[in-house]
Amino acid sequence: MRHARVLGLSCLAIAAAACAAYAQTSVTALPDNAPVQAQPLEINLAKTHWGDPQAGAAKAAPCAACHGADGNPPTPMYPRLAGQGERYISQQLALFATGQRTSGMAAVMMPFAQSLSPQEMRDVGAYFAQQKAGAGVADDSVIADGPYKGEKFYEVGQALFRGGDAKRGIPACMACHGPSGAGNPGPPYPHIGGQPQDYVVRRLQEYQAGTTAYKDPAHFQIMAQIAKPLTEQEIASLASYIQGLHDSALDAAAADAGTAPPAAAAPAPAEAPAAAEPTQQS
Repeated sequence: MRHARVLGLSCLAIAAAACAAYAQTSVTALPDNAPVQAQPLEINLAKTHWGDPQAGAAKAAPCAACHGADGNPPTPMYPRLAGQGERYISQQLALFATGQRTSGMAAVMMPFAQSLSPQEMRDVGAYFAQQKAGAGVADDSVIADGPYKGEKFYEVGQALFRGGDAKRGIPACMACHGPSGAGNPGPPYPHIGGQPQDYVVRRLQEYQAGTTAYKDPAHFQIMAQIAKPLTEQEIASLASYIQGLHDSALDAAAADAGTAPPAAAAPAPAEAPAAAEPTQQS
């Protein structure tokens, strides 16, 4: 009997030890936490002051790979930032950073823009605003057929830029962007003179499509309404004209200084406006 009791007590001890070991090694599920709530990225440019070009030069260094060190891009697929308005650049950086501007190279621009504070966006804008904008070459080949037969290709865009089309409700581009395409830093309307043709075509097509993720789409809707009635040929011609558009006063200053103009070194067409007007290169 004594051996039986000893054996029984041993079994109980073993069972208790096994239970304790199981309790120590078993996994107890923790209660689920509440889902993570991502905070929206808000950028308030209203709390900034005018940008510092010197501070902006350092922050703009990564831009050189696509837009050129001075904002004049080495390839026509990227927009020209030289001479662009400070407020416009900072606003576009804010749109990239907040995911509201999604077209083109937005995926590349977003992380760069998100690395900048609102004030640094103003600084980058101030740097590029002080750079001299160049210009490209407009197409002066003669149109062979269609409604604009016999006209030089850029002349179709020139007429729209300078006079619009009242019958279709298209205002003159220069009403907002200026006769040389230098823009208006107040509203702010961008500097479009000298912008690469491919880039201008893409942007006009995006406006024509009429879809945007902008939280404040007022300016986008203005451009969408203007671009909607344009034909494919008119968009291409307008983009060509804008590509060669620049202030001819820069040519005069360069000639006086004995240096090449910032625009492409090509003669202007015989029909180019007078020196006080923006010049269109061929």
